[in-house]
Amino acid sequence: MTRALIVIDMQRGFDDLAFWGPTANPECEANVAALIERWGREGEPIVIVRHDSPKEGSPLHPSAPGNALVSAVAAVEPDVLVSKSVNSAFYGDPDLQAWLEERGIRDLVICGIQTNMCVETTARMAGNLGYDVTVALDATRTFDLTGEVAGVGTVSRTAAELMAETALVLQQGGFARIVRTADLLKLAL
Repeated sequence: MTRALIVIDMQRGFDDLAFWGPTANPECEANVAALIERWGREGEPIVIVRHDSPKEGSPLHPSAPGNALVSAVAAVEPDVLVSKSVNSAFYGDPDLQAWLEERGIRDLVICGIQTNMCVETTARMAGNLGYDVTVALDATRTFDLTGEVAGVGTVSRTAAELMAETALVLQQGGFARIVRTADLLKLAL
């Protein structure tokens, strides 16, 4: 057992498009469910990560209904549930790195929400910690993003653009391999 599936922030609060804005990849949840099914069938470890926002009014605050996991993920009995309040799953409770190290797990497959936030941060950190990281890009999704950037001005990216840019940076930066869920499911675990 050296490979784990890490499912990040698949929570109902991300369905609140009035809060988050336009999204991409409506197949994300079905692809995550397919990965979970495969890992469960093969008896491989599944790590569920939940974002517990400390901000009152956030759809991901522990007191909000949006903090709940989506059905496909809530139905799983994970090997470990990590609660976090920052972008990286490695800064949660329990300690993800310690949990992985105790089990000799060196290969990670990462999926979930948001592609360019918690998925990317966790993948980068995992790569820097020496894990062999794969990101199932079509088992992630994110939201359009616009902001003022010093020295640049207003920058806007669609969710699809952010997903592509994240995949490019993770792959070309040597942090992770980018794969499609269907291709990953074809591989023997």
